[in-house]
Amino acid sequence: MPLPDLDPTRRFSDRTDDYVRFRPDYPAEAIDSVLETCPDPVRWAVADIGAGTGISARLLGDRGVHVFAVEPNAEMRSAAESHPNVEWIAGTGEDTGLRQGSVDLVLCAQAFHWLRQAEAIVEFHRILRPGGRLAIVWNRRDREDPLTRGYIEAIHEVNGEHPAERRDFDPDVVRGDGRFGPPRLRSFPHVQSLDRSGLVGRARSASYVPKEGPGWERLVRLLDDLYETYKDAKGRVILRYRTEVWTSEAQPYDDRA
Repeated sequence: MPLPDLDPTRRFSDRTDDYVRFRPDYPAEAIDSVLETCPDPVRWAVADIGAGTGISARLLGDRGVHVFAVEPNAEMRSAAESHPNVEWIAGTGEDTGLRQGSVDLVLCAQAFHWLRQAEAIVEFHRILRPGGRLAIVWNRRDREDPLTRGYIEAIHEVNGEHPAERRDFDPDVVRGDGRFGPPRLRSFPHVQSLDRSGLVGRARSASYVPKEGPGWERLVRLLDDLYETYKDAKGRVILRYRTEVWTSEAQPYDDRA
């Protein structure tokens, strides 16, 4: 079943607390890459699509840009920490509610795989000013790291590999109809330091992981074993990621053609 058919606007409603506490942020170098064409942050407006609880929106707001955090899930919006540069909007990637040509950058961090992508690309182009920019970002778990690979395998053992974990991305979806130029990929290392409860909470924040029953109990035991194997002297373990940043510039496009 395609991911957009798996109720993406509500499926995180019961994961909000864990999402706020245990989801990783993004490295400074990735935010630099997203904003590399920004001459003056305080003059820029950004639409953060599928903003969740505001992880990426606040990082952008910290740089001085004005962020429209577009998020359909009311529980996620309510859990977001306030920020003077972040304005929350109840909208979707396919229907943001923003005016035509109202933003300089569209960011979609950890959310593009949940969208009806062809429709979203049309909407992204509509709300961007001429020459605006699209950035699609993911934290992808580093399978070369033993602990991180063990974390992935533990989830697969109790749940299989959910399609959301693969986050398949075809750059041709972005450039396909001529609204955007060819996407360019940059990748940055990132880490997340967690204690035992954080490792368990990180798993529980994923919408496809069971929260109770035998499967959940089995997963907790597997994660406890990983924690005991890899914890350092301070009782912390490190999950490792590669943060992918795909960027593309909006092209002139006549919808009447």
